[in-house]
Amino acid sequence: MEENRYERHFLLDGFGRNGQKKLSEAKVLIVGVGGLGSPVAMYLASAGIGKLGLIDADVVDVTNLQRQIIHSESSVGVEKVVSAKQRIADLNSETEVVTYDFFYDEKNAESITKDYDFVVDCADNNRTKFLINDVCVKLRKPFCHGSITEFSGRVFTHLPSTACYRCLFDEDDEPSKKRGVLGASVGIIGSIQATEVIKFFTGIGDLLTDSLLTLDVKTMKFSKLKMKVSAKCRCNEL
Repeated sequence: MEENRYERHFLLDGFGRNGQKKLSEAKVLIVGVGGLGSPVAMYLASAGIGKLGLIDADVVDVTNLQRQIIHSESSVGVEKVVSAKQRIADLNSETEVVTYDFFYDEKNAESITKDYDFVVDCADNNRTKFLINDVCVKLRKPFCHGSITEFSGRVFTHLPSTACYRCLFDEDDEPSKKRGVLGASVGIIGSIQATEVIKFFTGIGDLLTDSLLTLDVKTMKFSKLKMKVSAKCRCNEL
């Protein structure tokens, strides 16, 4: 552990070297290395997370560069996980990066997820988000959900026995479709997700469990809505 690198963490009340050691031992899976996954991966690597798993089947496209800040013009046409791994290596060579250049799906989700302590949902489609939710609930893995559309975003964190994605949404309620997004706003939501991960491992502060944090970028208004475990949630059956 580099003493100078994490000096500002050491100065935080309740963080110190013990908190930094916990981060260095943490294993985090990021599903999706796009708009949300970019700031999440960069901030977690910067913070000294010991192992990052990156899963994404896409290659970098020029249209991604408006918001996916981990990639660059030289990465266009390159697999996103490869591009992200190189950027992380330049940022913090102490962070181990494991890449999965395929889709997170029903065939591989459990086998991959079981090897990590925490999952960050940075997926860009509802089918994958529901899958992340179901696998994490089944395996009793904590995860942080993040999503953003046009000028609005939302975040919440799930721990075993707290409200999950299915407690809020039904698969039929939100069909996935391509929409616009303000690039910088993705960084806000992704940064909050990364902060939740750091808080989880260090035990600092309160997590966004049983709470949905929403953001309206146009007004810069944050709202926190109470969530509760739904008796009708299908995850009760998992």
